Amino acid sequence: MSKTKQDIFEHNRQWAEEQLRNDPHFFDKLSINQTPDYLYIGCSDSRVTAEDMMGMQPGEVFVHRNIANMVNAIDINVASVINYAVYHLNVKHIVVCGHYECGGVKSAMQAKDYGMLNPWLRCIRDVYRLHREELDAIEDEQARYDRLVELNVQEQCINVIKSAGVQKRYLKEKFPVVHGWVFDIRTGRLKDLNIDFDNILKEIQKIYDLTNSDWSVPQS
Repeated sequence: MSKTKQDIFEHNRQWAEEQLRNDPHFFDKLSINQTPDYLYIGCSDSRVTAEDMMGMQPGEVFVHRNIANMVNAIDINVASVINYAVYHLNVKHIVVCGHYECGGVKSAMQAKDYGMLNPWLRCIRDVYRLHREELDAIEDEQARYDRLVELNVQEQCINVIKSAGVQKRYLKEKFPVVHGWVFDIRTGRLKDLNIDFDNILKEIQKIYDLTNSDWSVPQS
């Protein structure tokens, strides 16, 4: 049964009281500032909540969510989030987290007109095009779907690395480091795709370098 607005506000009251029982200064400390080490870029799917599955508390993770966890070059929203996280919150890690059974990824695999969603889904179709040989070699449809979820995360991680703010900060401080994860909605477990951050930096430098610097060592 779905919760009513009254149910939600009652739960909020109970939650606030519980926090104060555990720590009378919880909201005093929370209101001072946020100092998250992680920026989490995930899917808007209502079944996937970042803080719960990561075991994080309020103030510990900066969250941005959109359909299929995309980092689109012309999306000012995600660009602003990354910029703020890197320059103002000084996050040490940027996580792009997809999930199996993603509706956005599945839609992009269908020969169907989705109207105003088409430009957004086209970015996922582009991921399919880049990895078409590998994906078309997978005979099982579910396995192909799961692999596209993973490859989409990988490509969005690369898009994060393409941004000037991430490049400059990493050269200076050796952070943030970019990670690619997938949430297995069927088991509740996170899967680390072990994105090779340093090698990706080297591979894309010639084309996507926005710093005119040597990426092999941090600047002093």
